[in-house]
Amino acid sequence: MSGEVSFLKPNAINPATQPVLTDTLQASVNAKTDQVLALLKNASGELTNITFANSFGAEDMVLTDIILKNQLAIEIFSLDTGRLPVETYDLIAETEQRYHTKLNVLFPQAQAVEFYVKTNGINAFYESIELRKSCCHMRKVEPLQRALKGKNAWVTGMRAAQATTRSSLPVREFDESNGLEKFNPLSDWSEQEVWTYIRMHNVPYNKLHDQFYPSIGCAPCTRAIAMGEDIRAGRWWWEDPTSKECGLHVK
Repeated sequence: MSGEVSFLKPNAINPATQPVLTDTLQASVNAKTDQVLALLKNASGELTNITFANSFGAEDMVLTDIILKNQLAIEIFSLDTGRLPVETYDLIAETEQRYHTKLNVLFPQAQAVEFYVKTNGINAFYESIELRKSCCHMRKVEPLQRALKGKNAWVTGMRAAQATTRSSLPVREFDESNGLEKFNPLSDWSEQEVWTYIRMHNVPYNKLHDQFYPSIGCAPCTRAIAMGEDIRAGRWWWEDPTSKECGLHVK
């Protein structure tokens, strides 16, 4: 199964990543940035052992910049599923260099991956939603559970406008599945505001975004989108939009 959209050139530049920096837009981003910083400062003052799940999407790079520039007491971790695009690995290295930090990277259990591949095949996730979600659980959910063990709260870069599954997304909620507080500081941000922040602060980002990849996950499960398509259309594109979650954020 191909992950390419044939009518988009590989080197096409996505205009969404090149926002026009108007005074109004910059003022909005500055105000929302202050709100995010205040939220995270209050959270780290109220709770100990807070961690941020960084998947290296544009939203997560905004939060990474805010957390590290302000030296907030929030750990940053990431999940290496073993099937990430090379551009994501390049961004991990660039982030560590830019911010003079080392990120906590977690991997899936090798035995689980070997058993899944031996039993179902290397690309079995294309065959059914059940096999796809099993792969996501093995490569993402189980490592996430390890990352959150002993934590009191976690932070995500999710936005309400990203998908129908996230349409009612509070800034703060209790994550019953993992038994801890969950913060979504960018819940009310638009895609344009995210990219405006990135341009204003020269934040590093995944170069696939310039090639019409607004949402980036594992390489086999992510494709470029056509102009006018929903921003999550390139994730698990063979499935119905209502099933397009990996299990990390399903209530």
